[in-house]
Amino acid sequence: MRILAIGDIVGSPGRRIFAYTVTRMKQKGEVDFVVVNGENAAGGSGITPPLVDELLAAGADVLTLGDHTWDQKEIIPYLNKETPVIRPANFHSSCPGQGWITLRLKNATVTIVSIIGRVFMQPHDSPFHTMDKILQKKSELGNIILVDVHAEATSEKVALGRYIDGRVTAVWGTHTHVQTADEAILPKGTAYISDLGMTGPKDSILGRDVDPVLNRFLTGMPSRFTVAKNSVSQINGILLDVDEHTGKARSIKRMQEVMGEP
Repeated sequence: MRILAIGDIVGSPGRRIFAYTVTRMKQKGEVDFVVVNGENAAGGSGITPPLVDELLAAGADVLTLGDHTWDQKEIIPYLNKETPVIRPANFHSSCPGQGWITLRLKNATVTIVSIIGRVFMQPHDSPFHTMDKILQKKSELGNIILVDVHAEATSEKVALGRYIDGRVTAVWGTHTHVQTADEAILPKGTAYISDLGMTGPKDSILGRDVDPVLNRFLTGMPSRFTVAKNSVSQINGILLDVDEHTGKARSIKRMQEVMGEP
């Protein structure tokens, strides 16, 4: 089974290159299942129900969220519906939505978990203890288990990957928007990478216009960080080859494509 995981989609440039790339890959039979982090899809902050529908129509099978989950208020009631959109599982239990989902496909059953870090972020429940609780629900989980760790600190992502190594199929990081080069199959068989990278405008600072971000660093004054609008976009992620019977990852490969003219 070929699984594609795509990093944080930023605004309309990210949505366009996602649709172009993933639709083509699915039509060619290059991927069987697609997970994408969509928490920056709406102008860089959050996601809306129409954008969920847009990304699903473009080829996403499951959307994960993160610290911008609640930025667009109309998504709040939407998350209580039966939909393949998941917010971090270690948000407070009273929050709308679900933190993981199990889908039964033709040849496999796949569970996708969204989890958020605590280092340099808000004080959510422990991602380590939350993963323990989820992995105890064996009868509700698929033989393929994929985990999106939305976290700031690389050390926390690496630690969580090591902690659940051998208990899940793959762990990948999102949130920092820069693809890392540490993809590997860990000692107990779990595929791992610290960050998938960003899907959005290439000539930018993490998907945002350069000048307002520089102004913030140079002066300390508040600036509105708008999504960069240029003709070159990038899509970042990983391709996994997974044994659909055992749930073990055979390989992990970084993916990066650029579309448009400078």
